Amino acid sequence: MEKINCILLIDDSAADNKYHEIVITDACVCNQIKFAKDGIKALEYILNSADPDKKDDYPKANLIFLDINMPRMNGFEFLEEYHKLDNKIKAEAVIVMLSTSSNPDDRKKARSFTEVSSFVTKPLSIELVKKLVAEFF
Repeated sequence: MEKINCILLIDDSAADNKYHEIVITDACVCNQIKFAKDGIKALEYILNSADPDKKDDYPKANLIFLDINMPRMNGFEFLEEYHKLDNKIKAEAVIVMLSTSSNPDDRKKARSFTEVSSFVTKPLSIELVKKLVAEFF
C-alpha cells in the first residue's frame, strides 16, 4: 500500500489524539500526522495549507478524521464552514467523521454533507485505518 502524505486529526481529546496517533503510525499509511483541537483551529490549518509559503508547516491533509463534539466549533459547524471554501483548497481531502456517537441522526446529518466520505465510531483500529486508506486512495 502506498502511503498518503498527511492525516489531520480534528479532535479536542488529547487522549484520543494520542491513541489515534499510535494506531495510525502503526498502520504505516501516512508520512505525517497533524492535529487541530477544534473546528476553528482546523479551518486555520486548512487555510494555511493552501499558502505555498507555509506548506512545510501545514502540509495539505489527504485524509481528515473529524470528531463531532468539540468546544468552540463542533464537527458539523466545521463542515458548514468547510463547505464554503474554494474547491482548490478542499481538493483531494477525504473527510471521515470519527465519533463516539452511534446516534442515527448524527450519521444522517453527516451524510448530508457531500464532503463527508464515511462515518466511523471511535476508536480507530489499525485494520480500519488501512481499509479507509485503501478505499479512498
